[in-house]
Amino acid sequence: MSSTKKIWAVVLALCSLAVALVIGIFRATPGAGSPGTWTAVVVLAAAAVVATNFDVESRGAFTISGAAMVLVASLIVFRDYNFALGVVIIALFNALTFAQIKKRQWQKLAFNAAAQTLSLLAGAAVYWQLASSGSLARPGLVLVAAAASGFVYLVTNSALVAIPVALSFDERYRSVLREFVALDVGGLPFALLGVGLGWIYLQLGASVVPLFVVPLLVARRAFASYLELKAGQEQTIETLILALEAKDRYTAGHAQRVAQFCEYVGAEFSFGQRRMERLRYAALMHDIGKLVVPNQLLNKPGRLTESEFERVKRHESVSVELLQRIDFLAPVAGDTTTEAATAAVDGSGLIEPAIIHVADAFDAMTSTRSYRRALSQETAFAELRAGAGTQFNQRCVEALISAIESRDEHYGAGHEVDEHEWAVAPPDAGTGSAGLGHLIPEEQAAGS
Repeated sequence: MSSTKKIWAVVLALCSLAVALVIGIFRATPGAGSPGTWTAVVVLAAAAVVATNFDVESRGAFTISGAAMVLVASLIVFRDYNFALGVVIIALFNALTFAQIKKRQWQKLAFNAAAQTLSLLAGAAVYWQLASSGSLARPGLVLVAAAASGFVYLVTNSALVAIPVALSFDERYRSVLREFVALDVGGLPFALLGVGLGWIYLQLGASVVPLFVVPLLVARRAFASYLELKAGQEQTIETLILALEAKDRYTAGHAQRVAQFCEYVGAEFSFGQRRMERLRYAALMHDIGKLVVPNQLLNKPGRLTESEFERVKRHESVSVELLQRIDFLAPVAGDTTTEAATAAVDGSGLIEPAIIHVADAFDAMTSTRSYRRALSQETAFAELRAGAGTQFNQRCVEALISAIESRDEHYGAGHEVDEHEWAVAPPDAGTGSAGLGHLIPEEQAAGS
């Protein structure tokens, strides 16, 4: 089944479930509990529309807004009015995105409506259980109940939205879910702000509507600043990688592949979003010090001499020094060194350097280099397992192999796309590579 068909299946399933729940709620609460109920519906629905159309874009067409404040406020208000259907109405209006209507993206509108309805109902179920109607006289209870319901709403929404994103981008669901939970839970303070706004609305009525505007602006600016910061960091990394690839075009794509393999291992170890991000940054930057290594050494067809090898090894200290000068990369500087990877072979120290070491070795073996053509994936796996416990961390080796096999992916000889024009065609069987002890004596190099 194609990704589009799978997404449509998810949309229909969620819509069916949402409609069933709404019908059940309508039958259970056919009327409103207070004369001001429909005024609240109109006011909060308008605020929800403004919030969802005044957002920031993330992951392509997917957006983040400060609407959690309005949605939690609706839980407070309609619990006091004993009108559960009002929560459903606010959720539907919160999914009403003008840009999607203009582009006639009915699939996204339907999905968002169903996801918002189910997510807010999940939050309402928690709040309804913890806080009774008219419980505002007990602010401590209301705050705890609202915090719990807001958290449930945000996590449920993340879990649902991550489904089409994972299908669209062909990514693992768990990885996408971690990213969305990290973003959505960041909106929990605004959800708690909704508690105060809901309470004020019940006390003062619709005249407090302007109070919703400032928090919405703050929420939007906070999310926008976060995404701008992340975009700037990604651009910095991309620039450094482009500089390295411009210097050594024969290893183009190496950093990205190593980062991909590291993410595979991180997923096997159930790394959280922050730890996974740090691992990815370190993997992308692990070779950046090679900017100071002469190309004739990086692409030497034969073995390196001891002095040449020592010169190549200096790139690690350069990497550390360079990364320490960039604030957001400084924490990963130590993860890029052989010393850190060696310390993690037996399980001591951070595991991240060991993951990078294994991923780097696998990509080096399954890629064509100046000293030999790509090895087969089976050979690379065998080499990693042979070095497990001495050269490589055994858990990392098995995690990488398991991740690649579970995805049915293949690398190396027979699967490699090598578009480089080599000045000297690499041999099928190489003479070794720097870092594995395959060095030639200085006197032999001088006499050759």
